[in-house]
Amino acid sequence: MKSDFRLVSIEGHELKITRPEKFLFPDQRISKWDYILACIRLAPFLLPYCQHRFLTTIRYPDGIDKDSFYQKNAPPYRPEWVETRSDGEVDYILLNNVSTLIWLANLACMEFHVSFNLSTHPQTPTELVFDLDPSSPEFERVVEVAFYTREALQQIGLDGVIKTSGASGLQIYVPIEPIYTYEETRKVSYFIAQYLVERYPKLITIERRVERRGKKVYFDYLQHWYKKTLIAPYSPRAVKEATVSTPLSWEELHHLSSPKSFNLLTIQDRLDKLGDLFLPLRQGTRYNLDPILTFVQKHLSGQ
Repeated sequence: MKSDFRLVSIEGHELKITRPEKFLFPDQRISKWDYILACIRLAPFLLPYCQHRFLTTIRYPDGIDKDSFYQKNAPPYRPEWVETRSDGEVDYILLNNVSTLIWLANLACMEFHVSFNLSTHPQTPTELVFDLDPSSPEFERVVEVAFYTREALQQIGLDGVIKTSGASGLQIYVPIEPIYTYEETRKVSYFIAQYLVERYPKLITIERRVERRGKKVYFDYLQHWYKKTLIAPYSPRAVKEATVSTPLSWEELHHLSSPKSFNLLTIQDRLDKLGDLFLPLRQGTRYNLDPILTFVQKHLSGQ
């Protein structure tokens, strides 16, 4: 008879994994225990992009084909070693270590969404982020917009790293010096968005209402804001394919046919071979936006 729990020891903490044989991703036959093991393997890649950031998770207690709910507030039954930080009325979990990750995985937290700022500096984002969301099944349109976006960034002295959303789109991150407010970064983001829409009006839109987008790719610059979040690099996604939000090289993007190409069953081989392609976000150049902000301000004022 199979046990309805397993005990594991992680970072000196004993965790009880309940219902380990329950399928969280039925189509892929991925059990909770499989998911726990996958999260342990993903931890060295996922955690650096979650640490000290406000966390929002989506929980699927009975698997991804059943009911789910968002969780921002840390539950009162959390272990005392799970770190939290309050922001307003919300007491956020900080996903700072492997034991916290596995505690969350046992709660069937299937996605990890994090703030654009560190919890210690809630008003200053650490990057610009653009979320490219298709309005039609043609993924090649999203790829085209990604390259146009990078071209626009390079024209103003910036560059970014790119990842799949794990769903249908792509996301571009530009590392910046953490000295700007969200109001300042919004000015830069809006300027880039407007430029792209004006240059490629048949391909790109910033229209929020889905029914008005047609087949255009939605260039979402608004998600990048205080108290908003985005799926973390290397986070699983609660879709039937068990995808993972996966960093890419710009070169391989030319040949990528689907953002769902990477999943919990295949991601580890890729990481073993390529390592962390998002590393420039943490260890590369951080851009100063002062010259761009000066230019944008003059442009907006008509000088």
